[in-house]
Amino acid sequence: MPARILVAEDDVKQAQLIRIYLEREGHDVQVVADGRSAIDRARASRPDLLVLDVMMPHVDGLDVCRVLRAESRVPILLLTARSTEEDLLLGLDLGADDYLTKPYSPRELTARVRALLRRARPAEGERPPVLTVGDLVIDTARFEVTAAGAPVPLTGKEFAILALLAAEPGRVFTRAQIIDRVFGFDQQVLERTVDAHVMNLRRKLDGGGGRGGTRHVETVYGRGYRLTPRPAAGPGPRTAGEAP
Repeated sequence: MPARILVAEDDVKQAQLIRIYLEREGHDVQVVADGRSAIDRARASRPDLLVLDVMMPHVDGLDVCRVLRAESRVPILLLTARSTEEDLLLGLDLGADDYLTKPYSPRELTARVRALLRRARPAEGERPPVLTVGDLVIDTARFEVTAAGAPVPLTGKEFAILALLAAEPGRVFTRAQIIDRVFGFDQQVLERTVDAHVMNLRRKLDGGGGRGGTRHVETVYGRGYRLTPRPAAGPGPRTAGEAP
């Protein structure tokens, strides 16, 4: 299905090549050349997906990612010449959904775009479910999560991992299964990347209004992760002579 895609790339030739390949897929493509323009255009046009170069003038791509992720759930594909694990993890922690390391194939880029759009949109005629585990509610149509009624802002990958675990509470998913189902064909994703997302997910859920509430992403050592509902904290034990 055609989508509105915003490309933020300061290399004119590279931007033009990306535009050509994405327009061949039927997408409506807009191109900007710096980070400040990327933020302004994204706010104005509300694209379905953002292709974002990390190294850009005025505001770099990581800051753009951080700003826009705080405002929307638009899927973000990072383009980066930085290939160290720390740089890639930083981009994912800031809210990017996927990344490509330069140099890359334009055909791989279009495949990544298709995968991101497919995960972001339900199949035609399909009504995405609302998943409930304890007091944790995951609306997969609106990409919204609440814990004890309080909203919990998550990145795209954090949301996808939580939705996967919540679809089958108590089932243990290995890191390899999470990589396959959440990151798609990108089998070069490191298990440490999954661990980083889960760590952030736990921190947000624990601070998301539960205060000893009912959700818990549990580590099953040597195997993987599972979502186990926990009973809400109730009143403490009564002291002798206290009325029931």
